Amino acid sequence: MLYMLDPGALPWPARAAIIGAGTMGLGVAESWIAAGVQVTLIDMSPAHTQRAHEQLARRVQGHVDAGIVERGLLARVQHLSRADSVAEAVADADLVFEAVSERFEIKREVLTAIEASAPAEAVIASNTSSLPIDDLAALLQRPQRFMGMHWFNPPEWTPGIEVIPARVTDPQHVERVRAFLLKIGKRPIVVGSGPGFVANRIQMALFREALACVEDGLASPAEVDEVVRSCFGFRLPFFGPFQIADMAGLDVYRQVFGILEDGLGERFHPPEALDAEVAQGHYGTKTGEGFFSYTPEERERMLIERDRRYDALRTLLEQLR
Repeated sequence: MLYMLDPGALPWPARAAIIGAGTMGLGVAESWIAAGVQVTLIDMSPAHTQRAHEQLARRVQGHVDAGIVERGLLARVQHLSRADSVAEAVADADLVFEAVSERFEIKREVLTAIEASAPAEAVIASNTSSLPIDDLAALLQRPQRFMGMHWFNPPEWTPGIEVIPARVTDPQHVERVRAFLLKIGKRPIVVGSGPGFVANRIQMALFREALACVEDGLASPAEVDEVVRSCFGFRLPFFGPFQIADMAGLDVYRQVFGILEDGLGERFHPPEALDAEVAQGHYGTKTGEGFFSYTPEERERMLIERDRRYDALRTLLEQLR
């Protein structure tokens, strides 16, 4: 369930504005309203904003009917504030969240309008999924209070959020945003500014190779999806690529890269960082050293915990079929 907090329970932010009422903006609105934040919503026009508000109410009603949010959230959403202009929306906001189209010129216009009317102490965050935050920060007069806050679809339920400071962002504001997200049950990860940040660089690389497998005639889209879901994707809720590589064996990974490079070309040339680890005899959990270090006791605990989690997930997936 979403974290339902009493209004006023959060020390910050008390009031937030969300600019852009698409899927992401509405999902973030639902999360923040559940957390007791007073949210003001604005979209392209008053008519668009009203329709978005109605859509959000239907969405929350569906979540209530499915038993995944508390019924009291619907009443909170129905009393959501709507604004007719950016200036009105941000006038008393502690936090302004921009979720407009992923086009630089549109973001320039919206961010400039936000900064012109928001309180000087307000934090401004962009939900951009790929535009470098340093480039957006350069548009502002007070970039010290600006950062990226990249949510993932569906935002109500996906726990991870990339928090992306610009080079000039004041660290105290980054920590304030991070603490807020933790308080409402999210898992913020502070990452650097660059095209695609971390998640989309990895996600797009996976999608590129998934398409290549289909184009090479290895499998259909449905078969590729099943391979991802039931093979390596099964492990990803618990372990990231570095720990998975350590458990599989970095020497094995190095051998696989060599085979892929022979068959598919330069894009699978073994990474230098992997070569360096293997050259030192660091093969991962089986040697106690890899991208992480493991004592024998830590290794045994991790492998037992891995198996416990995998068994629980396998059981859950069987129940949800």
